[in-house]
Amino acid sequence: MNLIKTLAPAAALIALPQLGLAQEAAPEGAAAAQTQFILNSLLFLVGGFLVFWMAAGFAMLEAGLVRSKNVTMQLTKNMGLFSLAAIMYWLIGYNIMYPGDGNWIIEGVFGTIGPKDIKSDIDAGGYSNASDFFFQLMFCATTASIVSGTMAERVKLWPFLAFVVVLTGVIYPTEASWQWGGGWLSQIGFADFAGSTLVHATGGFAALAGALVLGPRIGKYAKDGRVVPIPGSNLALATLGTFILWLGWFGFNGGSQLAMGTLEDADAVAQIFANTNMAAAAGAVAAMVLTQVMYGKTDLTMVLNGALAGLVSITAEPLAPSLFQALIIGGIGGVIAVFTVPMLDRMRIDDVVGAIPVHLIAGFWGTFIVAWTNDEASFVTQIIGFAAIGAFVFVVSYVVFMILKATVGLRVGEEEEINGLDMAELGMEAYPEFAKG
Repeated sequence: MNLIKTLAPAAALIALPQLGLAQEAAPEGAAAAQTQFILNSLLFLVGGFLVFWMAAGFAMLEAGLVRSKNVTMQLTKNMGLFSLAAIMYWLIGYNIMYPGDGNWIIEGVFGTIGPKDIKSDIDAGGYSNASDFFFQLMFCATTASIVSGTMAERVKLWPFLAFVVVLTGVIYPTEASWQWGGGWLSQIGFADFAGSTLVHATGGFAALAGALVLGPRIGKYAKDGRVVPIPGSNLALATLGTFILWLGWFGFNGGSQLAMGTLEDADAVAQIFANTNMAAAAGAVAAMVLTQVMYGKTDLTMVLNGALAGLVSITAEPLAPSLFQALIIGGIGGVIAVFTVPMLDRMRIDDVVGAIPVHLIAGFWGTFIVAWTNDEASFVTQIIGFAAIGAFVFVVSYVVFMILKATVGLRVGEEEEINGLDMAELGMEAYPEFAKG
């Protein structure tokens, strides 16, 4: 009996390989397809949650660059806009951006209106549909985050969120479908790898429309033409927000490779990371040096926007450039931020956080310069694509803002603006101890 107990484990070990042979071995091609499915889906998911973290970056950046009496309002807007984007993009935006089977417009005419099913046909390979939906949603929400900062300190909460519903449900998905959904821009050869135009300039054009309809903050521009500086409440928060955005951008650009199941794709993602980082660093250094030369002192807010402008500039083509080319592209983005922020003030366009220079102007630069490093792109086509998207987004956004202004009102009253939107709109303060002191 003891002998049987001793030999039983050994017999089991001997039998295991035979049992394995009895099972049908997975074909080598099927195993490779499964590996690609896993790695591609993982890239979407990791890239997606890094871009999600950018929502925290925008919230901290805006909280630091507005006055303390408006901090709670900015945080509330950022929570609200992201949550609404998640719902609206699922409900109708995803179907508009990627038309075809399950398109809600077609089904609305011939069947039942409803969101597209994101369940995957795993046997088909490629990647998980749910991972792609999650990743694409984060780009949609980022577009709305850009608008929030420009319109800070004077816009009502609910009318702003009503605009977010239109932006994330209709405006962004429509123009994005022209390129990423296989639309007419992709067919004429327009190139925008990760969204310098489709995401950042789109947010910038919508922000510009909002700023024009709202008008500047009380006291921003004196009657004699002087620009009155309005410092933010917390540069530490603004700096933290910028570093968070910098981190999230690796997912933004790297995930846009859309595949990591081959050696070539994995290497491409690594190159994108390196170029993205270089452009951000060059933008920050360019802004640091330029403000020192122009004003005699380095301006931290310009350095922060310089880094972000460098990131926006490299987003349209983060793979093709060499590191040296990425440095030049990002550095010029930083220069653009420094020069265009005061230019907007001269035009009396009040952009609280500098989103229009960073996302719109640097977005144009990044889109245009794609043809320098990508032989398949042309400067003319890049300009056509940017102009088409810009015209569409600006006009529709402007109309929506005007409708909101004429119906429910878009801007708070003078007394509410002076006292701060935290108490006027929300009845709570971000720093109540300081207010009492």
